[in-house]
Amino acid sequence: MSRIITISREFGSGGRAIGQAVAEKLGIPCYDQELIEKIAEESGLSPDFVADESENMPRGLLFSVPIFEDRSYSGFSMQDVLWQAQKKVIVDLAEQGDCVMIGRCADYILKGRQDLIRIFIHASVKKRAEWVMKTYGETKDQAKKHIEEMDLRRRTYYRLYADMKWGASRNYTMTLNSGEIGEEKCVDIICTLY
Repeated sequence: MSRIITISREFGSGGRAIGQAVAEKLGIPCYDQELIEKIAEESGLSPDFVADESENMPRGLLFSVPIFEDRSYSGFSMQDVLWQAQKKVIVDLAEQGDCVMIGRCADYILKGRQDLIRIFIHASVKKRAEWVMKTYGETKDQAKKHIEEMDLRRRTYYRLYADMKWGASRNYTMTLNSGEIGEEKCVDIICTLY
């Protein structure tokens, strides 16, 4: 039986790096940037747009206006087209075998599969702010604001499409506090669970 690991994460918790390290250690594909490229192909939208919008809440009225003349997208907003493409890509990749998928509601899209391990990575705001300051060169106040904005966008997007509470422990196989146990230990735990 194949195993699919989905990694959902708070901004700045190291979830992306953890997911990539898990895939490398297990010798299985990791889909993160690759998801963006495949979703862009499927939807006909630019990779930059997909990267900016595929995990985030709509930012304005632009998303509520149907813009496609193509009959197959008639009546759909850009965000809905993106969601449908995202679902198709994630399901298709999961059918190909063992892998790690980072973000993009993959845990929800694939729910019900017997081979699914759903992980949520979180950390204290202090630890995440340290990461954001180091990674983006932001001040402490800027980092905290960046974290609040990104988490709000992810939480709202997840609620809109998954109709579940983002980060609620009952929605995941396991939640891990990377700030307390460290990224390396998170990788070891996930690999052991796999």
